Amino acid sequence: MRAWLTGVVSALLLLASPGALAQGYAPQGNEHPESSYDETPDASRENPFGPMLHNRDGSATPAERLRAKADFASRVDLSPLRDLAVFHDGRVKILDTLAREVMADITGRQGYFDLVQREEGAERFEFDPLFTLLDLSIDRHFYADRPLVRIGYLPLRRSFVERALPIEPGTSAAEAERIEQARDRYLRIGRIPPIWLEWHQQELYARYEFSDPHRSAFSELGRAARGLMNAPAMFKVVAPPREDRPWYHISDDYPRAAEVQPIALALGEAWRNHDAEGVNAAAIRLAEILPTINAEVYPDTRRSLEMLYNRANAFVWGYWIYALSFVTLLLAFGTQRSTLKVLGMAMLLGAVGLHAFGFVLRCIIAERFAIQNQFESMIGVSLFGSLAALGLMAWRRQLLFGAAAAAAGFLVLITATEARIPGQVIGREAAILNTSVLLKYHVTIVLTSYGLITIGFITSLFYLVGNYAKRFGVGETPALAAALSEGSAVEKAKASSSRVLRDLDRATMIVLQLAFWTLGVGVLLGAWWADHSWGRWWAFDPKETWALITWIVYLIVIHVRMVVQNRELVTAWLSVVGFFVMLWTYFGVNLLLPGLHAYA
Repeated sequence: MRAWLTGVVSALLLLASPGALAQGYAPQGNEHPESSYDETPDASRENPFGPMLHNRDGSATPAERLRAKADFASRVDLSPLRDLAVFHDGRVKILDTLAREVMADITGRQGYFDLVQREEGAERFEFDPLFTLLDLSIDRHFYADRPLVRIGYLPLRRSFVERALPIEPGTSAAEAERIEQARDRYLRIGRIPPIWLEWHQQELYARYEFSDPHRSAFSELGRAARGLMNAPAMFKVVAPPREDRPWYHISDDYPRAAEVQPIALALGEAWRNHDAEGVNAAAIRLAEILPTINAEVYPDTRRSLEMLYNRANAFVWGYWIYALSFVTLLLAFGTQRSTLKVLGMAMLLGAVGLHAFGFVLRCIIAERFAIQNQFESMIGVSLFGSLAALGLMAWRRQLLFGAAAAAAGFLVLITATEARIPGQVIGREAAILNTSVLLKYHVTIVLTSYGLITIGFITSLFYLVGNYAKRFGVGETPALAAALSEGSAVEKAKASSSRVLRDLDRATMIVLQLAFWTLGVGVLLGAWWADHSWGRWWAFDPKETWALITWIVYLIVIHVRMVVQNRELVTAWLSVVGFFVMLWTYFGVNLLLPGLHAYA
């Protein structure tokens, strides 16, 4: 095996070059502090767990080595280490969080898994994130030829795969088929072995240097390489004597760090020997001694809350419960079963409660109001919109608002959590975001308006479905009418599809009017905050301009009803148009139009 470690370092230096990461302009104060893995690899800093394991059993096959690693992982108990504090990326977090973040950067998911191909199917092995982080610090060479590093951009991944697994002229049909199957496995799993970086990254970077999608993929690859290279340097787990002093790495020349250095070395030695009992004993000892070093600085309650946040996975469970609530409420509309209504409402309240629980925990852990990046703002949009819809449902006594809230909560949360939206890691805030309390009011109100726009979009879809169902002969829908209409039970039973459409239109207009006023207030507060922070009220920044355009769209939506004949249908379609304008303002401007809101 060649010195792939040196190759990965070269990849790191190349991918971190300024030309590789060119972005649109944003003022310095708007930028989030750069996330790093202990700055650069420090050759003078010793590995806290002892020398890296290099030797392998040459007689063992890759599948046998993987099974042995999985067996060792099953016998190791790292639970005492999970909630130990570590300083990383400008804040104190817990080792469980650090491991999840590093593995997400390297593998694209919070845990590492690997496969062994067998005739009857693939055998899958799952590894805990903290186990893999420690393993990268002690036995990194095990992963040299394992599919570890994620490449999300398929054309770049295919380029690596085709160069690492070539089909040479004259290759037999059977061998070519075997290579094609291996290529397909790497393409589907989405990850490549680190050693391929040494072999092919320079050639591929030179070829695709001027392709924006490839440059972005190389940027992600560079971050993965930094996480892979700097795993041993991340263990800044020794608390300083004062809060204004930096945390110490286990290997630092600091008297209190010297107390844990023998324990870390014992853990590494036991790890290299696959001595699970020795690893478990060392983990317990580290968990006992580290919180006692400068205990007045070492965090206590916040560690427990962060562990709860990680384990609860509130936003993922939240979108599933939102989805179940939406389906249940739709069934309640169609069947008029009171038990389904109660069940649907109970699940909706549970989803909103879980959603709010996760949001509040994130605020406490981040020590700020968590609305300051794309992921957090999406969490806020769905939460504030759902709360507003619950208020409307209580006021108007219509389950329609609850169904719309459930649909919006599901759509936004599943997008935020499953689409790799930036900002999932709890990080530091951009400097400009800490200049005025106006930020909280401005952003919260704008996010609430976007949530209401989403609710209005969903009620408009309900209207359009009902309108065209009636137009194309689906007929009367007394059950749905009874579910959505106001009035007594007798009146509901006699309601017609026309009544349903009127109620849907009325509900849509209530939501859109609220969205119009809240967005207007949010834009005005944004101008006030801009004057406070940037010294001017308006600068035709793309985000400012498109927020105003979005507000004008809803100004048109509300007032065009006065001059058109089929105002309900026109309003519904304009609401759909306004929703997509809002999406452009919310996502498109951030991604494609660089400006003063580069942090958003």
